[in-house]
Amino acid sequence: MVAVLFAGCSSAKGAAKKVVHISYWHVNAQTQGGASVDELVKNFNKTHKYIKVTAKYNPNMYQGLMQNLQSAQASGKVPDIAQVGWAYTNYFASNFKYLTPTDAQNKFDSSKTFISKNFSKRTLSFAKDSKGNLVGLPYSLSTPILYYNKTMLDKYGISASSLSTWEGVSTAAKKIKEASGEYGLYIQEPGDTWAQQAMLLSNGAQIKKNGKATFASAAGVKAYQFYQDMVVKDKTALHTPWAQGIDDFVNGKVAIAYTTVAQASHIKKSANFNVEAITSPHFKGSTATVPVGGSMLAITAQKTEKQKAAWTFEKYMYKNSSLVTWTKGTGYLPPTQGALSSQAFKSYLNENPMLKPATSQIKTAVPWTSFPKNGLQAEQTMIDARDKILSGSSVQDTLKSAQEKINEQQ
Repeated sequence: MVAVLFAGCSSAKGAAKKVVHISYWHVNAQTQGGASVDELVKNFNKTHKYIKVTAKYNPNMYQGLMQNLQSAQASGKVPDIAQVGWAYTNYFASNFKYLTPTDAQNKFDSSKTFISKNFSKRTLSFAKDSKGNLVGLPYSLSTPILYYNKTMLDKYGISASSLSTWEGVSTAAKKIKEASGEYGLYIQEPGDTWAQQAMLLSNGAQIKKNGKATFASAAGVKAYQFYQDMVVKDKTALHTPWAQGIDDFVNGKVAIAYTTVAQASHIKKSANFNVEAITSPHFKGSTATVPVGGSMLAITAQKTEKQKAAWTFEKYMYKNSSLVTWTKGTGYLPPTQGALSSQAFKSYLNENPMLKPATSQIKTAVPWTSFPKNGLQAEQTMIDARDKILSGSSVQDTLKSAQEKINEQQ
């Protein structure tokens, strides 16, 4: 009987120490934090003997991850944690099975205060769906900022202060093109229309109102027409995929780049000229308004043991030291109050002034427009409209058609 008893204890002990394997899906290419993801996962695995995390990179940013997640759910092989972009908050909440952060905290945390202690109400609001439910925990925060080749601008007598409006950016771009033959401007074109939405918002347009798409307004058409004229008519702005556009900027082939602060580390390391950054421009007569970019971490694990492991990994990712590592590798702003006020982040901010424009903008940034049930199709419709417009199609007709299509799908 004693032998059996000890055998049973041994068996139970062995079962308790079983290694739980979980997968983490993210969108971070090597030029936008991929190395930091690898470092964080490696360090976590070193310090957590009974949890093994495997990170998987998903190309084509948040749209690509959502498409892969859709396929994974259909096959019953979902990841355990997913990095979900703000544009897909409602779509994710409407179409996928997940464990809310509140439920995870209540289920696995004895103190039940991790969320309230670390996140402000405003930051948490970015991760809530249209019903007010917290879907995930805010992970990366960003805003679009205007990077410029100071060496080039100084050469042609262009002051950074003239770039506070889109009209001023256009004037500078024309001067650059005429004087050097190089493009004056590149606006990011990944698998989303985040930067283009910021342009429309900064001309007084709205992307969505009362659940319906409204971007084909007079203000929206005017902003997109301005953008199209720079690309098609004046040929002062570059129309190319995101990676190529950033490469052209850091190689001195484009003078000004409008893209996420999450590119700050890559741009700083890659550019061999003096590069600086300022806040997002606005159109004359309007106020600069930017949607918050970045993502939340959502627990998609279905089994309790994996959900618990996922929550443990998430808490590790939100440690001050982990978030500062993340910021240094990307340029993303930390989502927690502790990391933002930490000496390590403040020191890094002083050493990297290109993050300061985004830090000032995040205080007034608005949520990134998120459509519910057919959010994936809605974003693709806006991407298709952008590409048609930048290829020369009628701005008004294209935006109107896209708006009608999205509203029919909702």
